[in-house]
Amino acid sequence: MKMGEAGRTVNLAIIGLGGRGVGQMQTLLDMPDVKARVVCDVYEDRVARAQDIAEKAQGFRPDGETDYRRAVAREDIDAVVIMTSWTTHITIALAAMRAGKHAAMEVGGAASVEECWKLVRTSEETGKSCMILENCCYDRCEMALLNMIRQGVFGELVHCQGGYEHDLRDEIGWGDVKRHYRQDNFLHRNGELYPTHELGPIAKYLNINRGNRMVSLVSMASKSAGLRAWLKQNRPDDEVTAHQVNEGDVVTTMIKCANGETILLTHDCTLPRPYSRGGRVQGTKGIWMEDNRSIYIDGRSPVDPSYWTHRWESDEKYMAEYEHPLWKEYEEFGLRGGHGGMDYLVLRGFIESVQNGTTPPIDVYDTASWMVITALSEQSIAMGSLPVPVPDFTNGEWIHRHGEANGRYALD
Repeated sequence: MKMGEAGRTVNLAIIGLGGRGVGQMQTLLDMPDVKARVVCDVYEDRVARAQDIAEKAQGFRPDGETDYRRAVAREDIDAVVIMTSWTTHITIALAAMRAGKHAAMEVGGAASVEECWKLVRTSEETGKSCMILENCCYDRCEMALLNMIRQGVFGELVHCQGGYEHDLRDEIGWGDVKRHYRQDNFLHRNGELYPTHELGPIAKYLNINRGNRMVSLVSMASKSAGLRAWLKQNRPDDEVTAHQVNEGDVVTTMIKCANGETILLTHDCTLPRPYSRGGRVQGTKGIWMEDNRSIYIDGRSPVDPSYWTHRWESDEKYMAEYEHPLWKEYEEFGLRGGHGGMDYLVLRGFIESVQNGTTPPIDVYDTASWMVITALSEQSIAMGSLPVPVPDFTNGEWIHRHGEANGRYALD
C-alpha cells in the first residue's frame, strides 16, 4: 500500500480534547480510513467543540462522553487514542486493552514503576498493543541520524544526549487557569518529567529492548528558582504563587546501558531559553551536535594539517545524503499534520498496525521503558541522587529479541 492509500476503516475513541487532543484528532480525521465514533473529555465544552470539528471533517457527528470507561467499552471501536493529562495515560490504556481495544497514548512520564509493569502484563494477557505516540522518532533529522547510524557513519556508538529544553513558564504558570496538567506536576514532583522526546530516538539508535537495554540511572535536580520568580512577577497575589515548587529548573539524568553506552537526558522548562532537544550522537568514527547543527566524521570532515585540529562542519549535506527512505516517500506524498509533519507519521504508524494486525513500531516494551524514567528519576533525586535499577520489562527477552514491527514505519 502506498503512503496515503486507504486501508480498512479504523474506528476510534478519542479521549482527551485539549489543544493537543483536538489537533491530533484533526490529523487523524484527514486520513480517509479513520473515523471518530466517540470523543471524550471530563470537560463538556471540550467534548462539544470536538464533536463540531469532527462532524465537519468526517460528515457525521461522533458521540460524546465524559467517562472514559464508557468510551473504551463501546463495541463499535477498534482502538483508543489517549491524549489526556500525563498521569492518566496508563490508567486509560489499561482500561482500553481490558475492553479488547488497541491503545495509543500521547507522551508523558509514568507516575510509578508498578503501573508500567501493569501496562506490559495487560498487553501480554489481552494480546492488545499499546504504543506511545513519540513523534520525535519520526522527525526528519532523527530519521536521518537513524539511517546514518544503521549505515555505520558514526562507527560504534558510545554516548548519546538529548533534552526537553523549552521555556514553558507561561504554560505552567497559568496551568490552573487554562486547565493544563503541567502545573500540578511541576508543583508537586521533582524528576525527569518529560523524557520520551529525547529518549525515544536514542533508544532506537541504541537498539534498546532489541539486543541492548537500560540497566541503571542517576538523576540530579537543580534548585527551583525560575518558576517561582515567574509566579511572583506575573501572579503576585494569587494563591498558586504561595505554593512550593518542587521541580528543579534543570534536571539531568545519566543512564547506563547493558552494552556499555551512556545516555544523558536534560529537562529544562522553567528558565528563559530557546527551544532545543539537545541532541548529541557520538561514536568511534564521529560526532553530531544539534544545537549548532554540526558534525565531525573522521576521515571525511576537514582537519587543519598544521595543528591537526578537527573542525566542525554543517550537517546539512549529511542530512540530505542520508535522508531516511520513509521521509523521502513522505515528502513526495506531501507533509501534513503538526510539528513539521512528524505527528502524521507516528499516528499513521499506529493506524496501519491496527489495520494489519501487526506489532506497532513503538511497542509496549518501548512504551514502558521510556515512560518509567520519570518515576525512577524521582526516586533517585529523593535519595540524594543514588543510582536506581531500570526494570527489564522484556523479562530477559531483550538479549535475543529483534524488531517485530514491519513495514515503512518500523524503526528497528
